[in-house]
Amino acid sequence: MRHPIVAWHLNLRHKMGTDTKGSAPTLVLQGLAIFIIFSTALLIIDKIARISAPNSAHQIETVQAITVAGRATLGSSIAVPGSVLTAHEIAHMRYMREEEKLAHDVYLLLANQWGTPVFAKIAQAEQRHTDAVLGLLIRYGVPDPSAGAGPGQFTDPGLAALYQTLIQKGAVSLMDALMVGGLIEEVDIADLENAVASTTRPDIIRVYENIHRGSRNHLRSFAGALNQIGMAYQPQKLSAAEVDAILSTPMERGPPL
Repeated sequence: MRHPIVAWHLNLRHKMGTDTKGSAPTLVLQGLAIFIIFSTALLIIDKIARISAPNSAHQIETVQAITVAGRATLGSSIAVPGSVLTAHEIAHMRYMREEEKLAHDVYLLLANQWGTPVFAKIAQAEQRHTDAVLGLLIRYGVPDPSAGAGPGQFTDPGLAALYQTLIQKGAVSLMDALMVGGLIEEVDIADLENAVASTTRPDIIRVYENIHRGSRNHLRSFAGALNQIGMAYQPQKLSAAEVDAILSTPMERGPPL
């Protein structure tokens, strides 16, 4: 179907051609008709452009808003495919999840054995630590090695064996139990430093560094508890200089996990 304006133009040309074909007035009228058609078409195009312009601007604003919202939530609640991580990042993340659980499980058992508040208090902190690493696993879609695991149960055979060694040593005396706590924190500090070195992702580094700060505070707490029973803490994993640097400084504060 022809546009009404085009149909009118063709009809006009037909009439003019029939009445005065090839005459000068006919040519003038045809020129005038073409001018009217093009002028009308330009007016229509301009009107359409004015109507659609606000909608286009609105669409641009909507896209910009979605983009900003995406940036605001990325790294917090949006899941990121685990394939973006390296094998080292995944291995460290899974290991730290279980290592923090080991600390929690050992301290909870020693708290029941010795009734010393320091174990129960730090066990609560270790639960927050392992939960923080779980948050990373969920965010990056990495399977949780501790899913469905009860106290003292671990996927990593090395951690399973270490758990048995630690609870046996911690059952000997309160001093041994406090030294076990110090050993766990020293090992945790060393492993966290390796984990931080394995990644460049700010969200992962932030979690590890927060746990690292907590481990330094826990080491101070166990050393302080030993001092209260007349014993001096001795380094077990880290160098004497590293342990002295931690114990010679006060408790640290920082953002919660």
